[in-house]
Parts: sequence; structure tokens; C-alpha cells
Amino acid sequence: MSTPDIHDEIRLYLRARVALIVLVTVEEQRALDALNRVRRDRDPASDLVTWDIADGLESAAGRSLPKAASPPDVLAKIQELALKEPGRRDLYVLKDFHAFWERDPVVRRRLRNLAHRLVYTGASLIVTTPVRTVPVELGDDAVVVEMPLPQEDALRGALDDLIDGTQGVKSTLTPAGRSRLAQAALGLTAAQARRAFAKAIVRDDVLDDRDIDAVVAEKKAVIRENEALEFYSAEESPDDLGGLEVLKQWLRLRERAFGEEAREFGLPAPKGIALIGIPGTGKSLTAKMIGGLWRLPLLRLDVGALFGSLVGESEERVRRALRLAETVSPCVLWIDEMEKALASGGHDGGTSQRVFGSVLTWMQEKKAPVFVVATANDISALPPETLRRGRFDEVFFLDLPTEEERREIITVHLRKRRRDPGAFDITQLARDSDGFVGAELEQVVVDAMYEAFSEERDVTTADIVRAVAATVPLSTSQREIIEDLRSWLREGRAQSASFGGAALAAEHQVPVLEV
Repeated sequence: MSTPDIHDEIRLYLRARVALIVLVTVEEQRALDALNRVRRDRDPASDLVTWDIADGLESAAGRSLPKAASPPDVLAKIQELALKEPGRRDLYVLKDFHAFWERDPVVRRRLRNLAHRLVYTGASLIVTTPVRTVPVELGDDAVVVEMPLPQEDALRGALDDLIDGTQGVKSTLTPAGRSRLAQAALGLTAAQARRAFAKAIVRDDVLDDRDIDAVVAEKKAVIRENEALEFYSAEESPDDLGGLEVLKQWLRLRERAFGEEAREFGLPAPKGIALIGIPGTGKSLTAKMIGGLWRLPLLRLDVGALFGSLVGESEERVRRALRLAETVSPCVLWIDEMEKALASGGHDGGTSQRVFGSVLTWMQEKKAPVFVVATANDISALPPETLRRGRFDEVFFLDLPTEEERREIITVHLRKRRRDPGAFDITQLARDSDGFVGAELEQVVVDAMYEAFSEERDVTTADIVRAVAATVPLSTSQREIIEDLRSWLREGRAQSASFGGAALAAEHQVPVLEV
């Protein structure tokens, strides 16, 4: 929901004579500015009256108002003011009132009585609060409106005001550069964005293209405070991931899918993919590679961090995290090991099912261009409806790498460690490491290098061969589990990330482990 939409929604509720609106936001001043605009547009003669526990009642119009030091007092005074002049269409704003209704049943009862009486006047009551929880007693009388984070146009306006309205501010940004800087701040509140812009100016006394990275760094720190989201610098490319050519080609075809050209062509933004398969085959690396390939922000949703100890806290965290992802969009949202959302086994009062259900519903209904990359190792822990079309564009299975893919993976890890792959017998290494996954191939290269380093010489093919021989791969130690996973591919329930088409699986050309 954009900022103009929030104005329209509040106007609509006021016209419908809704007497109690709960406005959920951490941006109190921005909320007051929006309410004041709605009030002026609705009736220039009306007043915006605010109350908080520190300053009491205050009038935007400068009226003299009675003192009200406590929550019961202010509710009584608002009732007197509204009934004294029932034709006035004033807005009464209670700041942080959730702190009082949570612990005092008298306040809840008086607030409900006041809402009933205001219906017969022109006045309305608005509670600003950073949390969405509303007492059950007020559920029938209050409407909850969530104020979204500022969009790019609002952040661009704040940036323009800072550059053009502040004396001594130097800027070499072009109009396009200003837009990029504002876009980099998406996901921040208006106050956080202004602080990030001001910090960038103070750092070197000028705003230029280099400050885009500085603002992104500020955003990373803010997103980290969300607890459930982590901002990744997606620097991986397809060259950092060996094999998986079918998956890579699928991604390349959609590389420009989030641009305006794709919209004009009539294409929708891709919804996402599920990566199912054997541990260590590159599911997490693939998520990072997508962010780098598409040059989009990469957010990782930590499913375990969504769960809180208080009633309703987990649901609030997931809503907040998903709203933030939509604000930062277009972006890639990486849900790692999504089966962890159901790890409690139903012993948490249904919280895990509600949280998981909220994520699935959002994936089905989201309109924002957020590309979801969900990974899972334990398919049996996921409900059958999780992987159905509509939530994901495709379900890919990451199998044990083929010999050709093992050659690519070994080559990648040798180059990553500044070694010339031409100096090694890659063919022999790929043949000897049959059944190894990518993570195991990386580790044998590292183990071989440790051995060579301890003997003060460079690593050789023989070192890696010995490391391979000393390693028991997952395909051996967890043979039954791996075979159960691979049955997904043979049954045609997912597309191979490596083989060209499901027909290969149907014809049993996917290698089967001998038990």
C-alpha cells in the first residue's frame, strides 16, 4: 500500500463513521502528518487533537484544552469536547495507548463506551501504536490500518528537501542518481532514511554515487534489527556454482523479468522457486547466486527467529518481516530450510502452523515483485500443499552431481583458492569422487590444501585423491535417506536442476544408488 492509499483508506473509514481507528506504525510523526492532511482535506475548520502521557492534550489549531493527566481522564475529556459540539469533525489521536489498554480493563471499557458515543458526533478517535494487537473487547468496534513504510517517491522527496533545502549541502548526483539513492533506502522509515542521507553527507561533505553503498549498509543494519530478516550482499555469479545447467538457464531466461520492458510485454514478475534435494548440493549458494545474477537485494528469512514467547508475537514478526520484504522489492527472499517452521511437531499450541500458514498465504496472494527462493532438505516434514503451483513457478530437485558437474565444481573451488585447474587431473578427481555432493568436494580440496600447507609445499592431485579416499560421503553414510529424496525426481514430482527434462527421470536414467 502506498502513502496516498493510506490517506484514501482513512478518509473512507471516516466517511463510513468508524469512530475508532487503530493506526499501526513506528513512524509517529509521519502518521500525524498524514492524519493532519486527511483532516484538512475533510474539513479545514476541524482540529487535530493529540494526547500522550507526558504532554496531555494538545491542539493543532492552538485551542485551549482541559488538562488530562491519565488515560481515564483523557477519554472523559474527549467525550465532553465531542458531545459539546457534535457538529465538529475533529480527529482525536491517542499516542501509545496500547500500553494502557493492555493492563487496565477500565480503560478498555471506557474506550469502547467512547467509541459508541462518537458514532453520533462528527469526531473520530485514532490510536497510534507500533503493535498490531488489539484487545478482544475492542475487536468489533475498531478497524486496524497498517501504515506502510515510505515508498521511493516519498524518500526521493525527503532527499530532495535535504539537498535543496539545507544550506551548505553539496551534491554531484544527477536526477537519476538521486532516484537510485532513494531506491537504496527502501525498507527504511522516513527518519532512518534522513539519518542515512545525513550521515552520507557528513562522511565526506558531499553526496555522490558512492553514497549508495553507504545507504545500503545502513539499511543492512536496520534490517538486521528485524531479527527475522538478514540482508545479504549477493556477489555470487553462475560461475561460482558448478553444474545445475537447467536451473541456470531457467534463471537466465528471467533475468530481465522485473523490469518495465517485461511489464510492457505483458509478463508477470516471477513468483519464486523451491529447491528440494540432498544436503550440500548448493541450494543456499543458488539463492545467493540469484541475487547476484539478477542484481536484486537478497533477504534471508530466518524461520527460527520468527517464533517469540508472547502470545501473538510470532504472527506479528512474520507480518513485519514480509511487509519489509515487499517494501524493499523488487528483491529475492530466501527462506532457508522452510521445514524448520514446522519443527515443533505441533507442541507449541499451533503457533508454527499459523506462522507457516501466514507465509504460504502471503506467497500465494502477494502482488509485490518479491521472488521467493525456498529450500528444504526434509520433504516429509512439509504439507503436500506447500509446493503446489501458484506459490512457486517451478520446483527443482538438486541431485548428486554427475561426473561432468563434479569436474566443474572441483574447478570452481580450485580457482576460488587461486590454483590453476590445468595443473590437476580433474578427470581423475571427478571419477574418484562419485557420490560426493558439492560441499564435500569443496571440503576435500580444503583438506588437501591443509596437508600441503603443513608440509610447506603446494597442493597436488595426489593430495586431493587421498582426501577423497578418507571421506565417507552422505550418499554412503545416509544411503536410505538420500535414496528416499531421489525418488522425488524419478517419480516426476520435481524438475531436475541438472538434467534436460523429466523424461530422463521417468526412464530411470537418473543414477540410482545400490543398496
